[in-house]
Amino acid sequence: MSDDIRLQMGLRPIINVSGTMTSLGASIVVPQAVEAIAAALPQFIEIGDLQRLASRTIARLTGGEAGFVTASCAGAITLAVAGTMTGDDLAAIERLPETGRLARDEVLIQAGHMVGYGAPVEQGIRLCGAKAVRVGQATSAEAYQMAGAITARTAAAMFVVSHHTVQYGQMGLAEFIEVAHAHGVPVIVDAASEYDLRGFLAAGADLALYSSHKFLGGPTGGIVAGRRDLVRAAYLQNGGVGRGMKVGKEGIVGTIAALEAWETRDHAGIRARESAALDLWQTTLTGFAGVDPVIDPDPTHNPLDRLKVHVKPAEAHITAWDLADALARHERQPIIVRDHEVEHGYFYLDPCNLHPGQAEIVAERLREELETARRSNDVIASDFAERRKRRAVNRWPD
Repeated sequence: MSDDIRLQMGLRPIINVSGTMTSLGASIVVPQAVEAIAAALPQFIEIGDLQRLASRTIARLTGGEAGFVTASCAGAITLAVAGTMTGDDLAAIERLPETGRLARDEVLIQAGHMVGYGAPVEQGIRLCGAKAVRVGQATSAEAYQMAGAITARTAAAMFVVSHHTVQYGQMGLAEFIEVAHAHGVPVIVDAASEYDLRGFLAAGADLALYSSHKFLGGPTGGIVAGRRDLVRAAYLQNGGVGRGMKVGKEGIVGTIAALEAWETRDHAGIRARESAALDLWQTTLTGFAGVDPVIDPDPTHNPLDRLKVHVKPAEAHITAWDLADALARHERQPIIVRDHEVEHGYFYLDPCNLHPGQAEIVAERLREELETARRSNDVIASDFAERRKRRAVNRWPD
């Protein structure tokens, strides 16, 4: 019997070159977190004390005054927003999502930041009863528009750091904070997939939110860090709307271990291994007509690159989306690429979640599929609109 639990369970043994995607299991959990979780699972632990321990670790690594662990970064959004509305008023916390008696229940967010991460980011705001107030348009958000949207009911302003956001025409973090703070409005930064644990709070944000399970390599969880009063107000939501977003002892212990491992991780060595994979893939693809592999820096300035693979169907004999689908369909070695912009004729290969030997498998599978396409008399070109419709429909559990 295979020692791969996925095969034991009848699941596909995918190779992830898409990135830290929740739908694929997010990331490879670091050994320190695995060990800590295994040690904690059989034991009873006072969760409040464990969260105090987590707060000290989070504060040390982020530069914040305090912090805690929640079920996910999406949950962290809801709890952080709720905290800015209720403060530590326990009666108000229990009334949420009813906000009728609250003085403030509006959260500003730039139109170009209203993206989806598996759910709409503004839904995370609305879950606690807050109203998401759009600032500007998708391609343009200005300081005067933000200032004009602030009212006596504004509880917070949220800034989203993500490659999914519109990468032009939006206010940068410094300007966003300046406008918000000039009107006494606290700023929450959604930094779920970011390496930088200190920069957002150092720039003046009041709260910074992270995923435990992405670049940190922890179990599924979220981190709230920042101003002590706002962290406390967010934490108290666990006695209200946050009850359904509670994190277990394993999530807190695993997050602490992942944060501590982050301090000693060989970041330069990881970067070197990722670069070697990118070089291998680029060399493999360069010889194929109609395929242009370009190393592309991360748009939010994380210290990593991806390979952007442009595919010209007339020359490569296959479309970018059909190549992505062929890689994913393989029975023994399914490979999932980052294809969220594939209609433009390219997809990405992300090396951050590879096990040893998998970069070579990806290179060989790319070569196989492109050789197959090259031998085809016709261009392999399925209807993209139909593909999009199929992928939009979730037929679970069928």
